[in-house]
Amino acid sequence: MVENYIVWTFDPVAFSLFGLEVRWYGVMFALAFGLGFYILGKMLKHEGAPVAIADSLFWSVAIGVFVGARLGHCFFYEPMEYIKHPLEILAVRDGGLSSHGGGIGMLITIWLLSRRKKLSFWYLMDRVVVIIAFGGVLIRMGNLFNSEIYGHATSLPWGFLFVRNHEAVPKHPTQIYEALCYFILFLGLFFYYWKKKGRFNTGILFGWFLTGCFSARFLIEFIKEHQEGIDQQLQSINMGQLLSIPFIVAGITILLLARKKRL
Repeated sequence: MVENYIVWTFDPVAFSLFGLEVRWYGVMFALAFGLGFYILGKMLKHEGAPVAIADSLFWSVAIGVFVGARLGHCFFYEPMEYIKHPLEILAVRDGGLSSHGGGIGMLITIWLLSRRKKLSFWYLMDRVVVIIAFGGVLIRMGNLFNSEIYGHATSLPWGFLFVRNHEAVPKHPTQIYEALCYFILFLGLFFYYWKKKGRFNTGILFGWFLTGCFSARFLIEFIKEHQEGIDQQLQSINMGQLLSIPFIVAGITILLLARKKRL
């Protein structure tokens, strides 16, 4: 009898270095930043903007996303646990990053950078979100390699049986669903930017990114398994969806303001 699903036994460890395991998730995270900022440098050079801005953005985004993602996971999903054991916040190798927290951290650090460099926050965000969408593709593939953040049981032929997690039935590969959504979003943002040569209403790409990214996240959450204890306490929607709503509203608002050239 032919199995009507994909058996997933991928080893999450890419290699060991001095006795320390380096996981594919970490490799994909590094690639997301490395390739993303290579693309950003090309974009800035294409429109004649100072390429040095990319260096400042690299560190701002890297710090903001990482710190925000970790704190977001700790305080959005398991606040009482981390309040009781605050040093566990530093235990990053044990897992736990929140994309919503990463988004908030990124916004804060880029806002601070824009004030320090006397640059337009909206100008920076319109460019950064293009590579963030690209990075989202790689990071979700890293989640797949880790056999984590997958969906409910499915009988569809592309269901994944996550053997390493001792699953007995195939599940929706929601990591791939999200990665595909982010890839389509990246292509749309990138080609719009390139077609317009960087000349468009301020905030338009930022608005489309927030609306598209978090709408996709909101919808996919309906078939995603609960990841943390706090999700069990929520009824109709989970924490990931709850956190996505403000981003969607902000995206639509920014789009409306951008179209009227009010940013």
